[in-house]
This record gives sequence, structure tokens and C-alpha cells, in this order.
Amino acid sequence: MSPPQDPARLSGWRGRAFDVIFGHETVSGKTFDVVLIFAILASVGVVMLDSVAALAAYHPIFFLAEWIFTLLFTAEYILRLVTVRRPSAYALSFFGTVDLLAVLPSYVSLLLPGGQYLIVIRILRVLRVFRVLKLAQYVGEARTLGLALRASRYKITVFLFTVLTIVVVVGSLMFLIEGPQHGFTSIPRGVYWAIVTLTTVGYGDIAPETPIGQAVAAMVMIMGYGIIAVPTGIVTVELAQQAQRKPSQKGCSGCGHRDHDGDALFCKRCGATLGVRPEAGPFA
Repeated sequence: MSPPQDPARLSGWRGRAFDVIFGHETVSGKTFDVVLIFAILASVGVVMLDSVAALAAYHPIFFLAEWIFTLLFTAEYILRLVTVRRPSAYALSFFGTVDLLAVLPSYVSLLLPGGQYLIVIRILRVLRVFRVLKLAQYVGEARTLGLALRASRYKITVFLFTVLTIVVVVGSLMFLIEGPQHGFTSIPRGVYWAIVTLTTVGYGDIAPETPIGQAVAAMVMIMGYGIIAVPTGIVTVELAQQAQRKPSQKGCSGCGHRDHDGDALFCKRCGATLGVRPEAGPFA
């Protein structure tokens, strides 16, 4: 049974190029992904090293490497536009936008010559680290994580509203207890302290000095450990549920069908036992 045709796939050399660039099942597609991932990591590394003052002597090398990566990613972006049936849809998609942001700053910097624009150019160069976002499309579990976060969005919203209520109440209380003489000059300042304390960050730029204020701070610190665990538990439960719903990648040896539930033992199309050769019998 031949695999279903991708509606975005074209015929001829564009179709073959589509399988390499967008495909993840073939050897050529996997090789392309691996090479692209290494190129992305290397390009981001060049941008980071180029920002180190101690390596200023190697700036020409970094500059040359950066333009090599820019040309490679430009060619990749053009190929992606050429090999899909609807180039505008890809260009306006999230990853299409990221691909454009990965190469655009290099070309924009050419249009801003002059010493007075050097600061702007440096800021534009920083945008090249957007290339690291391109790695997300090669992580197979990114969709599962996205579904888990989407499924838990209402619970997390309620949790965040609860945390917001706590920090506003505690921040207002600390403003009354400590007062401006101890650094709590306003309620927003107290709310800032409550957020830093509740999240167990503890910058230490504001600290209560009265016994009552320190007692409140101690309770907020203890409360913070419990609050941190709540979103982790919510997302973990949703991840487990999404993993159970995730279609199994086990192919049926009888009909080749692969879209099965995660805990499926038998093929939903022909009834054969998954992972068992047909001649061995359904219960072998």
C-alpha cells in the first residue's frame, strides 16, 4: 500500500526535493535534518563567539562564516518556497517567519552603512539567534508538549490568577507592616518583593526588618515551594494523558496501517496482532 500523498507535495524534481527538505522518514530527509541542525547550532555559535570582546581578532573569520551560513540558509529558504504548493502559506507560517528572520538581518545590515548605524547593525545581528527556533520543528515530541500545554491552559490560568491574588495581598500587607523606611515605598514595590520571594528567587534588594514582616516572609517562602510544584504537576498529568492518546508508530505487518492508539494490541483495520507476522497467527 503506497503512502498517502501530501497535499503540499508537487510532482517532478520539486516533489523529490520536498521529500528531502520536509520529509523525516527517508534516509535523505533525515540526513538533511541532521546537517541542518548542525548548521543551525554552528551559526548560533558563531554569533555568540563574535560578541566576545576577547575574540575580536577573529572577527574576519566570524564575519566570513556568518555570510556562508547566511547564504546557505537563504538557499534553504528559497528551496522551501519553491518546493511547496502554496509558498505564501509557508512564508506566513511560524517556521517560515523564523526562516526569514534567520537571514534578513544580514541583508538589512548592508543597507545601513556608516558609523552612526553601527549600534543598530549590532542589534540586528543579535536577531540571528532566531535560528535556534528552527530546531523546534525537528523535535518529534514538540507537538505532544504543545497539546499538553494547550489542554492545561485553563488550569494554569486559574493557578496564575491565584498567584497574582496572593502577591497583591502579601505585597499590600508588607507595605503596611514594613513601610517606606524599610524599602517598601509603595504597594507595587511590595508586590515585586512578594513575587521575588514567592518564586524563591530572592534577590535580596528588599528585605523585611521587623519581626512580623520576617514571619510573613517565612510563610511566603514556605508557600513558594508548594506553589512551584503545582504547574509542574498540571503539565505532567496532561503529558501522560497525551502520551496515552498518541498514535502508536507500530506498523501492522498485515496491511501496513500505522495509525493506532498508544496501547493498541491489534490493528484497527485488519485485526492482526501488532508486531506479529501474519503467518504466525493472531495470538502467537
